[in-house]
Amino acid sequence: MKKQTIVVAGELSGIGKSIARLFLDKGDNVVLNSVNTDKITQLFHELGGGGNLAVVASNVSDRVTGIKLLATAVAKFGSVDVLVNNAGVFETKPFFHVDEGYLDRFLDTNLKGPFLITQGIIPQMLKQGKGIVINIGMPLINPIRGGAPGAAVLAPKGAVHALTLQLAAEFGEYNISFNTVTPGIDSKSMHAATEEFIAGMHLSERTAEVQDIAQMVYAIAKKNL
Repeated sequence: MKKQTIVVAGELSGIGKSIARLFLDKGDNVVLNSVNTDKITQLFHELGGGGNLAVVASNVSDRVTGIKLLATAVAKFGSVDVLVNNAGVFETKPFFHVDEGYLDRFLDTNLKGPFLITQGIIPQMLKQGKGIVINIGMPLINPIRGGAPGAAVLAPKGAVHALTLQLAAEFGEYNISFNTVTPGIDSKSMHAATEEFIAGMHLSERTAEVQDIAQMVYAIAKKNL
């Protein structure tokens, strides 16, 4: 298959790392982003630190991050073929206990991040005449028995679904596709200590596997070549 340049923005401990590793293993170029400089440097070396890997340490909720990611990808690899918006924070808190500061945390990471990163990358895709954007979302119908108190998480992620549909309508004529992958809770990266408990809360009796999610992202990226 044709080599692509993939930008993976956001969390890198589970889903993001698995996505990056799969594309690298398949011979693609990857640009990684995380707010934690030490963490992203460590991951750079963990993934082999080769010539087809680049990293950018910056916060997804900062508008300049998308610009930095684009500049790095174009300077090193000449294009941005796929953007994976993987930024996400997951916690549960009863609705009436959510204050404005707590809500802002999820709005900034789970919605503002993908919005601004996409704004930064889309101009290059328009210039190229093609591109693929894949947002990592969350099921809008709560898959958890009893409806775990996650309004602060689900509301911004629901907005990401709406954003995906709207941008598909706006930019589809320019050969840019927009997609949302909606895994369940990934306990391996976010809640490892409570994996069995969280698996039991899902109707499917299992949590998402990061390798499965990465394969889905890869399939979408290659199908839309």
